[in-house]
Amino acid sequence: MSEEIARLHQPAAEVSEQALARAEAMIEQEEGVQNKLKGWLAAFVTAIAVVMSLFHLYTAYYIVRPEHLRAIHVAFVLFLSFLIFPVARRFRHRVMWWDWLLALAGVATAAYLIAGGDEFFDRSIVPDDWDIVFGVALSLLVLEAMRRTTGWILPVITSCFLAYAFFGEYLPAPWTHKGYELPRLVGHMYMTLEGIFGTAVNVSSTLIILFTIYGAFLQFSGAGKFFIDFSFSAMGGKPSSAGRTVTLASFLLGGPSGSGVATTVTLGAVAAPMLAKVGYSKEEAGGLLSAGGLGAIISPPVLGAAAFLIAEFLKISYLDVILMAVIPTCLYYLTLFIMVEIDVRKFGMKDVVFEKVESVWSLSKKYWFHFLSLVSIVAFMMMGFSPELSVFWATVVALVTSFLRRDTSLLTFEQRPFWKNLTDSGFVRALEGGSRAVLNVAATCAGAGLIVGVVTLTGLGLKFSSIVLAYAGNSLLLTAIYTALIVWIVGLAVPVTASYIICAVIAAPALMALDVPPFAAHMFIFYYAVLSEVSPPTALSPFAAAAITGGDPYKTTLQCWKYTTPAFLVPFMFVLDPSGQGLLLMGSTKALATADWGSIALVTFTAAVGILALCGGFQGWLFKQTPAYERWMLIVAGFLLVYPSKLFDAIGFGLVVVVLGLQWFRKPLTPTS
Repeated sequence: MSEEIARLHQPAAEVSEQALARAEAMIEQEEGVQNKLKGWLAAFVTAIAVVMSLFHLYTAYYIVRPEHLRAIHVAFVLFLSFLIFPVARRFRHRVMWWDWLLALAGVATAAYLIAGGDEFFDRSIVPDDWDIVFGVALSLLVLEAMRRTTGWILPVITSCFLAYAFFGEYLPAPWTHKGYELPRLVGHMYMTLEGIFGTAVNVSSTLIILFTIYGAFLQFSGAGKFFIDFSFSAMGGKPSSAGRTVTLASFLLGGPSGSGVATTVTLGAVAAPMLAKVGYSKEEAGGLLSAGGLGAIISPPVLGAAAFLIAEFLKISYLDVILMAVIPTCLYYLTLFIMVEIDVRKFGMKDVVFEKVESVWSLSKKYWFHFLSLVSIVAFMMMGFSPELSVFWATVVALVTSFLRRDTSLLTFEQRPFWKNLTDSGFVRALEGGSRAVLNVAATCAGAGLIVGVVTLTGLGLKFSSIVLAYAGNSLLLTAIYTALIVWIVGLAVPVTASYIICAVIAAPALMALDVPPFAAHMFIFYYAVLSEVSPPTALSPFAAAAITGGDPYKTTLQCWKYTTPAFLVPFMFVLDPSGQGLLLMGSTKALATADWGSIALVTFTAAVGILALCGGFQGWLFKQTPAYERWMLIVAGFLLVYPSKLFDAIGFGLVVVVLGLQWFRKPLTPTS
């Protein structure tokens, strides 16, 4: 096979600015159009964003009353959202008078709550006129902030839930309820910790923003570039090296960021030319890039924003959530590695040699400290620190270790005024970036609080679960299938975080009613909520990847599904049989202490073989092309191995062995790379 050089350290020459602009436009369609401000206005917004980050870092170390913290957090989010995101594209790059009015109104709602003291919450059942005015204003501000940051779909869905709360008495059974008037609804949404200031905003104001700040510190200290260079240096010279590099780099980049689209775009700008040169089509390259980006949402130590909500909903340690994600994450990336190896054989891909500036050892010797802060998060949790304190100290570690090299330092020490060094430093840009990065998620969390408030007030969750169970005939398999479909359908319209929140309160009770442990039910919903990242019309990661590679967005989405579907059948093992909970390491560190490690190893091996079978079946290729009968044998084997049953496992293993034997005797195996 021929050999080509992929020059990957000069991405601008390979990926056009037009392609990156298309990716940015695609992201803006889903995440909102942002103003690019100049002069004193830009400095003012930066100052507010820096103050927001400093305030939340302060609250990680010192206790602030929960209702005050959540109200101030929402006020910051609303204030910055109305200044950074214009009301419409034609008003872009300037702040209009109504933006100032809305921004100040958001602050006023928080000031009114705090000034009211304990009496404010005591009168939540019978709010006075001013309570209603500020409560309605806050609800409308949250809906508008969501519209500006995420588009129209989520505000419309939220409005439908609010309408359900108002007009429930007019609906047919079993959806009917007595209906709630405006004062009662405002009291629940604004004057308790069950609505806007509920679980979702609690997580946003504590964990999520701290992790976005931490991710920004890593980004501005050059960790992202190091992770990409490390991956490129670690792989090279083999036909499968291009795909392996994308897979490894997506894990290293995605673990700290927790953002699928950010990982996809960052890696795509560098790796797309390499994938094209070794033989990937535009759609296949985009599919692999977005599949790698999708792994960011399920990869420790950060995972996506929804993972923090799991800990809060279940009242467990975030360390337990990380623990539960370990084996599924390994299985997900195993899927990508297997798919990459099959691609090489299926498409006859070329060798690729990466132009390495430095060796893996040389890079690690210089920039080893970028791994230190990642490890420190888990280390601090294992030492007994809270998740908030753990990420706080990990951020401090990232800041301090950045000074080990001049080119990674977050503070500059040039011979000029101190304030000039400070304002131009990576430290200030990281603080600003951390606050900006949380605005979309925080606005979504505030809006989701309205949805959760309606569900808890009307009992919709129990109604919905009873309907699902009735249709499923109390069958656990059918209930799991229906739940997965519900989460997927909801995910078609809203982002991962909102999809998880909605389905956690309306769909999880159905699984738990059939004795599925809460941690398994919520992880099942979380993994299918992640599919919203690759599901039209909000398939943000594949669409952004397609904008970079120049491929068709919908064909790229289908390719992404090809790469990820085998791994997303694994969550059924969580809920269909108690043995499958071994994939989640039994849900907690305490349960793990008495777990049967043999059973965990067996179910993990079974899942891995099932993934191998499904990859071969979906690709139509294992070690070589599979005839139709072998392909269907692999697909059937994969589904049987996913369903926890000794009989099904035995049949599944047998089918895989038969296919391997048929391929072996038909022709010698192609040497592995």
